[in-house]
Amino acid sequence: MADEQAAGNAEQPQQQFALQRIYTKDISLESPATPGVFRKQWQPQVNVDLGTRSEKIDETGNFEVVLTITITAKIEEETAFLIEVQQAGIFFITGFGEEDLRRIVGTTAPNILFPYARECIDTLAVKGGFPAVMLAPINFDAMYQQALAQSQNAPAAAEPATH
Repeated sequence: MADEQAAGNAEQPQQQFALQRIYTKDISLESPATPGVFRKQWQPQVNVDLGTRSEKIDETGNFEVVLTITITAKIEEETAFLIEVQQAGIFFITGFGEEDLRRIVGTTAPNILFPYARECIDTLAVKGGFPAVMLAPINFDAMYQQALAQSQNAPAAAEPATH
């Protein structure tokens, strides 16, 4: 019986998750309305867009996960600034099933990358002459669940009705 358990454990790969590296893949600050925008009262409309993508980069279990955050601040109709940061990381992920793997690259990895991206955005805004931008924490777990629910509902909605 102990031999059967040992054989069963040997067949199932050990689950491993490890951060290998964090880096900035792309960064940009555009301030097309300067210097005029500095003369206006600072009450911008701020839009935050974010997305993630991931890809397997080798056969040993390394994945690149990229968190992209774009901040657009407008005063009236003028763009005061546009900041885009692609914060990336290489993660070693092995021994997980497909569903768990998708959840890890969609939630755990972005949660690790987010503080680095937030700090980068804040620094860029200040260096551009604008007030600090402190992004609120993001619930990547809730976003993942929402995207999962939408993807499960999409095929049913796309199928033609049969009578």
